[in-house]
Amino acid sequence: MNAHVGGVPVEKDPAALGERETMDTHRTARAELATTSANIRTEVADAADATVAWSLLDQHEPEVLILVAGANPVMRPLQYQTWETFSVNWHTDVKIAFTSLREALPKPLPPGSRVVVVSSGAAINGSPASGGYAGSKATQRFIAGYAQDESRSAGLDITVTAVMPRMTPFGDVGRRGVRAYAARGGQTEEGYLKQLGELLTPEMAGSALASIFQQARDDRAAVCEQAVHDPRPAYGRRMPWMSAVPKGTAPRRPEKPAVSQPIKQ
Repeated sequence: MNAHVGGVPVEKDPAALGERETMDTHRTARAELATTSANIRTEVADAADATVAWSLLDQHEPEVLILVAGANPVMRPLQYQTWETFSVNWHTDVKIAFTSLREALPKPLPPGSRVVVVSSGAAINGSPASGGYAGSKATQRFIAGYAQDESRSAGLDITVTAVMPRMTPFGDVGRRGVRAYAARGGQTEEGYLKQLGELLTPEMAGSALASIFQQARDDRAAVCEQAVHDPRPAYGRRMPWMSAVPKGTAPRRPEKPAVSQPIKQ
């Protein structure tokens, strides 16, 4: 299976997948990425290792953390799965989200930090040909919500968001899914892709993620600007995130659920 840190795959069992060429491709991509900017550093690690999240967060102290990581699911109908193949994404994708968010909260990340957990549209729609993949992605979404609640309760000012992109042939998991579901429906891969409509490209996904962070910066800037121009203390004025409260009670952040956003094209 493949695990990733920040989108960098770590081949744990290449023989089982029969895709050593994929490992070579990723190694080349990492090398090219490192030469594009002096500000880019690549790290190679097993993202499912419980110590990796602590080590990387302690070393880099990021204000933006994107968890786009996981294993390639074994594409078989339920009756041809074993428990080991069915649960591979539970032991990788779910564990990565759990360990990373568990470390991000008690550290904690700097106030105003933003964490995005890249789940999958399968969390909503299901995925009958990929074992426990859909369930693991739904659990990632729940974990993000739990982390957001804990951040709010502790006043950490860390925002945790889950996004759920559609299937796309531009990644390893999506390519396998396209092949499996085309065969399942007696279609060619080209025919199956046509019914998906406009395909989600890496550029479109990247722009969607960037817009999430930009909106967060704009919201924070608006709050700070209002604070500068209004000399009254925060508890004496209505801030953008405040809801109406009964007279005589202290204003507080509304208890909103964590944001879960499908990536739109």
